Amino acid sequence: MSHSNGVHDAAILDAEMGLNRTQTACLYSPKDPAHTSQLYLTPKVPHASNNIKRFANPTPVGLIGFNIAGFSFAMILMGWGGASGASPIAGIFFFGAMLLIIGMIGEWIMGNFFSMITMGLFGIFWLSFGLLQLPTLQLTSPYITADDPTGAASPEFNAGLALFLLVWAFAIFTLTIFSLKTNVVFATIYVVLTAFSFVMSGCYWRLSSGDAGMAANLQKAGGALLFVAATLGWYLTVVIIAGEMRFPLPLPVGDLSRFWPSTDHELADEKRK
Repeated sequence: MSHSNGVHDAAILDAEMGLNRTQTACLYSPKDPAHTSQLYLTPKVPHASNNIKRFANPTPVGLIGFNIAGFSFAMILMGWGGASGASPIAGIFFFGAMLLIIGMIGEWIMGNFFSMITMGLFGIFWLSFGLLQLPTLQLTSPYITADDPTGAASPEFNAGLALFLLVWAFAIFTLTIFSLKTNVVFATIYVVLTAFSFVMSGCYWRLSSGDAGMAANLQKAGGALLFVAATLGWYLTVVIIAGEMRFPLPLPVGDLSRFWPSTDHELADEKRK
């Protein structure tokens, strides 16, 4: 087969997959909002640098960290295999946090604003939960009583966790609004994680009130929601890796950027209108 025929065949394959071939290391044309949303999980806005063409896509790194920590925690919350307590996987939380923070730095270098915020936020979330599970820190020691030798069941401690997750839920809900400019899968992850945070906040509230039965039910519901979010996250990871590797796996993500006004212009242009 001649070189020209090979190029022609590749162009046909690209057209079928909705890809645009460029002369740079970037798989998709950075001028296309839909492709940017699919590969980088952020609405396309103009950037001062061309790093999106020069460096590898960091998004799957952070997603993998979130997915592994999410799947692990979700299965424990649902009590699969008799699992209880997250201390055995505290290291998984740190693993997830480190990958998310590495991904956040990469997104910052690439100039991808929304995915940078997302990875930074969830990286610190997993890091904080990892710290809560470290027995050497003895975070519950101030609440130890004769009836509760560990302090983990104290109303004060659990009410504090409930408040933390409540604030966290409102933070995720705020970002959920802006995720509606990316794609359906990513936005759905945000919606599910918002519900997860509210449900887990309710779980700790019930624990602080001594209602262990309802708390257990809410914990399982929270685990199921987190499992759904991690599953969608893994789907998105596969989509991005397949796109970067030019693997013939055209899975849909439901582009939402086409429903919004074009963002491929500078803020200065907005001010002049």
